[in-house]
Amino acid sequence: MQSAIEQRIQRAKNGDETVAETLARPGGGLAGATVLGKDMNFDELEKILGKYMAKKVRKSWPEKERGPGMNMKGEMVINGLQLGNVWSKSNVINCALYSFYLFLMHSLFFRDDYAVTVQPLLGVEGDPMRLLFERDLTPHPQYTAAYEWMRLPEEKGGFGTDAVVHLGMHGTVEWLPGQPLGNDRQSWSDELLGGTPNIYVYAANNPSESILAKRRGYGTLVSYDVPPYGRAGLYLELANLKDLVNEYRSGEDSRSDLRDAIWGSCDRAGMTADLPFSFSVENSKGELDLSSVKVEDFDAWVADLSNYLVTLEERLFSCGLHTLGGQPTDKELLSYLNAYFDNKLTVDELEDVIALSHEEQKSTELQPRNSFLSWLQSFADNFMGDNSDISGTQTSDDEPLKEEALKIVELLKRNTEEMDGVLTALNGGYVKPCPGGDLLRDGTSVLPTGRNIHALDPYRMPSEGAWTRGQRAAEEILRQHQESNNGAFPETIAVTLWGLDTIKTRGEAIAIVLALVGARPVKEGTGRTVNFELVPLEELGRPRVDVLASLSGIFRDSFANIVDLVDDMFERASVAEESPDMNYIKKHCLDLEATGTERPAARLFSNPPGDYGSMVNEVVGNGDWDETESLGEIWRGRNTYAYGRSEGGGGVRSGTARPEVLDKLLSTTERVVQEIDSVEYGLTDIQEYYSNTGALKKAAENRKQVDPNSGAKKKVAVSIIEAFGGSDEKVQVKDVEGRSLDLP
Repeated sequence: MQSAIEQRIQRAKNGDETVAETLARPGGGLAGATVLGKDMNFDELEKILGKYMAKKVRKSWPEKERGPGMNMKGEMVINGLQLGNVWSKSNVINCALYSFYLFLMHSLFFRDDYAVTVQPLLGVEGDPMRLLFERDLTPHPQYTAAYEWMRLPEEKGGFGTDAVVHLGMHGTVEWLPGQPLGNDRQSWSDELLGGTPNIYVYAANNPSESILAKRRGYGTLVSYDVPPYGRAGLYLELANLKDLVNEYRSGEDSRSDLRDAIWGSCDRAGMTADLPFSFSVENSKGELDLSSVKVEDFDAWVADLSNYLVTLEERLFSCGLHTLGGQPTDKELLSYLNAYFDNKLTVDELEDVIALSHEEQKSTELQPRNSFLSWLQSFADNFMGDNSDISGTQTSDDEPLKEEALKIVELLKRNTEEMDGVLTALNGGYVKPCPGGDLLRDGTSVLPTGRNIHALDPYRMPSEGAWTRGQRAAEEILRQHQESNNGAFPETIAVTLWGLDTIKTRGEAIAIVLALVGARPVKEGTGRTVNFELVPLEELGRPRVDVLASLSGIFRDSFANIVDLVDDMFERASVAEESPDMNYIKKHCLDLEATGTERPAARLFSNPPGDYGSMVNEVVGNGDWDETESLGEIWRGRNTYAYGRSEGGGGVRSGTARPEVLDKLLSTTERVVQEIDSVEYGLTDIQEYYSNTGALKKAAENRKQVDPNSGAKKKVAVSIIEAFGGSDEKVQVKDVEGRSLDLP
């Protein structure tokens, strides 16, 4: 055993020359690619980077702290895959492919001359706090070396790339330090990309972060479709629980015998936390005793349990992966349509639509129609009153839905244009534009993919639909809070404002903030929002709730007009001639003024100017924390900067640290509101929910007084709004009491 270990150690020291050759053979795992690398010392990097920028890198990364990607000699290692004659001059364009997901790539574009590599690591392994406190930190040397060598002409020893195709959402180069709204020459995104065309393959349902990829990463976007949808279903203990519940609800005899079984199954599945009893289930000795529970009480609880199981069973999620440029199968088309129409059409009807689309495609391919004859036939059908639906039967109420389904199928089949979009961009052609968004919410407007996606007009937010839904969400949030707090209104509610859900919902979260405060949008004749006016208290009929608006960096940079208007609204509310008992904004401002705090009406907080992220996920990922309270303080330290119209002028720039105001708002926060804008990402799917919303919750709880009865600090509740349906009639607001967002 020891001999085998020693052989492996020696083999590692000597280097295994057979590895690259083995992998490069057909069937070796890399489709004939060769693993090649380049070492670069700091003096070489300085010649490429220039003395000014190299000096900044040296200052941030001294010789003993050069960061990741360094070899034993202290040189920066640049590596990737060679496909064909990568290092010699070719008549075709050189193309460097940067990707987080290397397995997605095979011989896509140029079989003779291109390279595939993974984007260099951006973070600082083992020292995430460095990114937290060093505001002027530059990319580490190996990161800058990789980009600079990639652009360096071949005759000077570089790769000499003519274009970059970036696969994977999202990268990091567009998030590097620099100007937030537009790069200057000293912004790192500009320094590393320069004038190199950046073809950025991006998810169609993320128009928010794509704005940053365009503005700071110089990206020409080519959108790709989301994976097919599936239903969660029930399995293991949940499936057993469903059977028990159905048996209990359908039987008359021996139902009491099933009580303990249902309770035990619920307890094993963790359902008792989601659906707690509203009655006591213990006897005088503190033991579990369901026999004393009234039949009507237990029946009502089982009915709620049954409805909750149906909700879980029908839950949508992303099922599988999407192949770039691949046409969806019939099964995948059915999953898209099933999720989109949500039982408005049966499975049989949807399958008929898919079959019809194939027939029409064959007809088009085999018998191209004369355009004039086609128009003449259409005119004759309309003139003779041909009202048959797409399946040839008489018109029914489902006909418009079937026509929409057919249109969606035809557009989804054009996923092949994703690859066309990449090739068009590489050829220097025009990639057609299209709004980004979610198929389930925005319908056919976001199809076909393979387009250069864009967002929306920020001067028209919130839209009429978003305003309607936002008001209803705010009413439900307050109703749930009063129900849990003996009818009392919350003094402060923290609302997260993210760029992605704002774009996809057309400003629902903004509408929620307005409705909680008691304000409404004022629009001019062209439909542009020009003001948020305060609703008179007599009309509002309740106190104005104070709001801590937690802005993502993208929201802060993309919607400066909204930030200014909301800030102005808070300023006016803080001095309104109203009683502090009916205006919690004014109440808290008066408390802050009494301590001499400047700008007590600041309510919009985010990261430092030009910076992004709470850094909580980096700390958690590296295990560099002990207590959950410290994670709340990391969030607080990254979000003390106030923004808005009143932050500018007089030598004070927007983005001023105001920790005293933030601490006051956190101490009075009783609830956190978070929108979920997509079925692809739930609370436990991505780290942003715990690193932002969860950490905000913990930061607020850190500032609560200890309850003398329980000996613990009061918990802050969380309201989750599922905003991916788009219905004006129904707004889903779930009071999760923070359980799903508690930090590790």
